[in-house]
Amino acid sequence: MKIYAVGGAIRDTLMGMPVHDIDYVVVGASVEEMIAQGFRPVGKDFPVFLHPETQAEYALARTERKTGKGYKGFLFYADPTVTLEQDLERRDLTINAMAQEVGDDGKWVGPILDPFNGQQDLAARIFRHVSDAFAEDPLRLLRIARFAARFPDFTVATETMDALQAIVQSNELSDLSAERIWQELARGLTAAKPMRMFQVLLDTGAAKSLLPADLVSALTNESYREELIARLQTSSDRLENRCAVVLIHLPASEIRSWSDCVRMPNDVRDFSEIFSELNQLIQKSISTTQCAYGAVDVLAWFNRADVWRKPERGEALLDLANRIGLRVDALLQAMRNAQVLNTAEIISSIPAEDRTNGECIRSAVDAARLSAVASALNT
Repeated sequence: MKIYAVGGAIRDTLMGMPVHDIDYVVVGASVEEMIAQGFRPVGKDFPVFLHPETQAEYALARTERKTGKGYKGFLFYADPTVTLEQDLERRDLTINAMAQEVGDDGKWVGPILDPFNGQQDLAARIFRHVSDAFAEDPLRLLRIARFAARFPDFTVATETMDALQAIVQSNELSDLSAERIWQELARGLTAAKPMRMFQVLLDTGAAKSLLPADLVSALTNESYREELIARLQTSSDRLENRCAVVLIHLPASEIRSWSDCVRMPNDVRDFSEIFSELNQLIQKSISTTQCAYGAVDVLAWFNRADVWRKPERGEALLDLANRIGLRVDALLQAMRNAQVLNTAEIISSIPAEDRTNGECIRSAVDAARLSAVASALNT
């Protein structure tokens, strides 16, 4: 029995990047032998075990065969006779198909095992698939798109681009679960250069299946892409910020519709919708003769963003707008003026007989907030 560190850990080590997670493959062992040595089985689709001390995951070397549609349509075969090279051959890219033996002390020993020339492609900054089986798994298209965002100086090999386009033409993208689609898109959005992910999706033809139609149309415009790149660079790498910037020109209804399709987390969805409405408010002010905000419109957006119960979200939304060059100083001051109002004092100003009337209280509070907003906007 031999144990190897494989995949991304080897790649990142060669690139001089920090290694956060290590995948281990065990060659020459059976399920019974792993259990006898104290490993605890946890795998459902194929044999994966937790190390008795470190709790790290160790998978038996395996091969796979396509048996159905989608990324789940595979039959896995794990056996002591499966070789390391056979296990590496089922992986997606050559740069992820390298391994190094792990000694008894847990340290990596010996040469890097590289049967598919991953080091050569790593030096040339090329994404190249390992085998023809690559095109059988539609999830790999999203993984490559996400890798392109993480490693923006890499290019996709011509033959690999052909394989990605074949995945799109097979219509197997429709078999991907919404959760897996969002998981890969979210990782790409928070990577170094999210636009590289979108470019791969456009080049392969996958964008039409995976992204909102209006966003796909906008991304085909070079000036729009340049503006988006600039905004993404200044938006910080928070998922909420990146997603809101990408969807800024979509109506909230379209954001909601797409978010349902990809199972976007509710907090990210809400942030994006409210940010889109903020942009509409800003653009409306710019279109007026005085380039001014209307107090009623501003208060309506504050209520929509619920800056009263979620002041940190209001600050985050306006901070993001400021980061990408939208003028929001007046809005920020108006929000803070309205937030510091003393609700108890407002209620005490209402006639005594109305102080238990919810509608009267709401009207008085709204009036006071509107006055504070108008005062800030007029200064």
